[in-house]
Amino acid sequence: MNANPMTTETQAPRVPLALERDVTRVQTPPAQPAAAQVTLTMRIALGLVGMLFASLLAILNEQVTAAAMADIQGAFLIGHDDGTWLTALFEAANVATMVFAPWFGITFTLKRFTIGAVRASMLFGLLCPFAPNLPTLYTLRILQGIAGGCLPPMLIIVALRYLPPNLKLYGLAGYALTATFGPALGTPLAALWTEFVDWRMAFWQIIPLGVLCCFAIQQGLPADPLKLERFRSFNWIGFVTGFPAVAMLVIGLLQGDRLDWFDSALIRVMFCAGALLLVAFLVNEWFHPVPFFKLPLLARRNFTHGLSTLLGTVILLVGIAAIPARYLAGVHAYRPLQSAPLSLWLAVPLLIMLPLTAALLNTRRADHRWVIATGLALMVATCALGSFMTSEWIRDNFYLLQSMQIVAQPMVIMSILMGVTTGLPPTEGPFASAMFNTVKTFSAAVATGLIEGVGTAREHFHSSMLVDQLGNRALVANQAVAADGLGQLAHRLHEQAVVLTSADLYRVMACVAVALLLLVLVLPVRIYPPWSTTPPSSH
Repeated sequence: MNANPMTTETQAPRVPLALERDVTRVQTPPAQPAAAQVTLTMRIALGLVGMLFASLLAILNEQVTAAAMADIQGAFLIGHDDGTWLTALFEAANVATMVFAPWFGITFTLKRFTIGAVRASMLFGLLCPFAPNLPTLYTLRILQGIAGGCLPPMLIIVALRYLPPNLKLYGLAGYALTATFGPALGTPLAALWTEFVDWRMAFWQIIPLGVLCCFAIQQGLPADPLKLERFRSFNWIGFVTGFPAVAMLVIGLLQGDRLDWFDSALIRVMFCAGALLLVAFLVNEWFHPVPFFKLPLLARRNFTHGLSTLLGTVILLVGIAAIPARYLAGVHAYRPLQSAPLSLWLAVPLLIMLPLTAALLNTRRADHRWVIATGLALMVATCALGSFMTSEWIRDNFYLLQSMQIVAQPMVIMSILMGVTTGLPPTEGPFASAMFNTVKTFSAAVATGLIEGVGTAREHFHSSMLVDQLGNRALVANQAVAADGLGQLAHRLHEQAVVLTSADLYRVMACVAVALLLLVLVLPVRIYPPWSTTPPSSH
């Protein structure tokens, strides 16, 4: 598609002296004609709500099936290893699709493409419980991953296109809701379906929401004309290199710990071939006239900061959510039902905190750099407190840590979205959406690989150290065996290893948060809300 030239952060009007130093750092774009007035009607609002629910549908489909995987494996009589491939293949298809979904969305129109993807997700979800064998189930999950990967990128494009400047941050808060509230609902919904209803609902839950999405989008969004002529300049090299590159890297990350990383020939092939194809894809995108990734956007400092910070932030979000669940399951044998209140404690208040954070950033006095720094500082404090955990901790001990995340997560995510999208014209929205969503979902795979890899290594280390220390104290060991039995002693050693590993993972997450905090000091520049950087004629 023909995109406008790359824009940079726009300079705001004259501000008080205290802000003078920040304003001088903001680049001034060349003069541009005033943008056409954008008004939000009730019909467009209905379409936007439909897009929001479609994105939430994709997140819930991913998270709930992952949380209910043990019950799904039991229903299909498949082992743990086969079950991990159900998740890995779905995630690989999901992440790889997000690279190209915006291009196809513009070509087939946002309305038709999104409705088609929602219908496909519902159809494959309906069929999954009836799969006659494992290969068929794998195929259905891959197809559902492709359909689900088409949905989240559409939300950013629609928000940038249809929302007036004074409401854009609230629209982005809706997108942030799918990235924070949606994953937090995964465990509670999985517990609801598997404990009280039926495991099939892990697949079928998206059908009622999907029907509502299709109705809202059909009634709300305007019907743009098809642009099938864009296939004449389709970036075939980018497609045949980018899709397998991302898919192979995701599979390598998700299967690496189970297959012992580079000791496995499959993992070596996934990483090496995936990395080479990714380099070829990025080189092609730089020179191709109609790319999927518009790499010159990285010249915008806030865009680069947003993507780099997003990578670390998703690792933090996944890690801070996974560590308590991993600990409670390993030490106290919690099922999803017992862990659900902890997730709900985080999820429900986000419905309030995200709009409040958007309102804060929508004022000229709020500096998004200070907001993101405050959020990251709270994440550092959360991880620092978590590193002092003991085997006595139960679910109640994590409520304070989750309460800090209720404030921290909206601050970080909303500031990132503001930095990435401010000054970005709607014509460049598809490029930004492709890059942002791909990095977001790929980062989740990186986080999973990091937590599993580091967790396994540290658990083995702590187990060995505990056994060595016990072996050096023969009298204590003999008394423990005599009192509790060998099996109980082994359980206590494993329990303590899990506690020490969880504390180590919190320390790793703290290091990631500190690195992101330091990045705030050097990379982003001062920006102002979208309404204040818009010419007066477009208000």
